[in-house]
Amino acid sequence: MNEKEKDLLREEKEEKHEGRGESADKHEEHRKKKKKEEVPPEVKKELEEKDEKIKGLEERLLYLQADFENFKRIKAKEKQDLLKYANEVIIRELLPVIDNLELALKHAESTEDYKGIHEGVKITLNEFMKVLEKAGVKSIEAVGQKFDPNFHEAFYQEEHEDMEPDTVVSEFQKGYLLNERLIRPSRVGVSKKPEIQ
Repeated sequence: MNEKEKDLLREEKEEKHEGRGESADKHEEHRKKKKKEEVPPEVKKELEEKDEKIKGLEERLLYLQADFENFKRIKAKEKQDLLKYANEVIIRELLPVIDNLELALKHAESTEDYKGIHEGVKITLNEFMKVLEKAGVKSIEAVGQKFDPNFHEAFYQEEHEDMEPDTVVSEFQKGYLLNERLIRPSRVGVSKKPEIQ
């Protein structure tokens, strides 16, 4: 056998081997097709419906996420604006009080009527307190009350024979509540029993 014949035999063997590979591939494809064909049409239809439903839900989820992000952004801006302008109403109501105080100062420059100035400042203070009451601010009654550390801050103690111990006898600075929450305690003097000598 010469070289040419050997080469021809090799080529034939390779072609046969490749033919077997192709037929194996074809056989594999045929099996896959057969499996696909084995799925009943009802199941196939149900799978397609489920796929459509999943796609719809995924889209809906994306829209909801986008809406939620927009909602968060809008709420954050509203919160900033609320904090920025929260005091606008009370400030607007305090402006006339400032006007009245300015008028009282002008009046004080041009007259020596101290009683009139006193009355003007008293009226302005009452107006100021009304504005604060509308905003929920209330002063704490202290003098004559039993000392309460929740509302009073003891500044000093004073001996008193005619008073119960721990009674508020004087007030150095008024305390205030905002909607029943303490925003500043009253600074007070408190009675105590005299020490026996």
